[in-house]
Amino acid sequence: METDNQQGEKRFENFGKRVDQFMGELDEATVRLQKEFGERFEELKVSAEKLKSEAGNSERWKEVEASLKRAGEELGKAIKAAFKSKGDVPPSA
Repeated sequence: METDNQQGEKRFENFGKRVDQFMGELDEATVRLQKEFGERFEELKVSAEKLKSEAGNSERWKEVEASLKRAGEELGKAIKAAFKSKGDVPPSA
């Protein structure tokens, strides 16, 4: 029969394997999120340029531009916060 130490070691080993698996899944999710945030950020930039070219210099565009700028800054903050612990902040953020 296994001793308490042997059972404890097996539990600890199993726990370690689960932690390793979780960390691997976390790394994969981080890569996917970085890519998704980057793609979405680029889409927003393209949309902003399109709107800007269509709207010209109207007063309404200035409000829209300010709102988009704030949204972009908030997205950048969200990306930095999401990847702060890992230290992998995308260069476009």
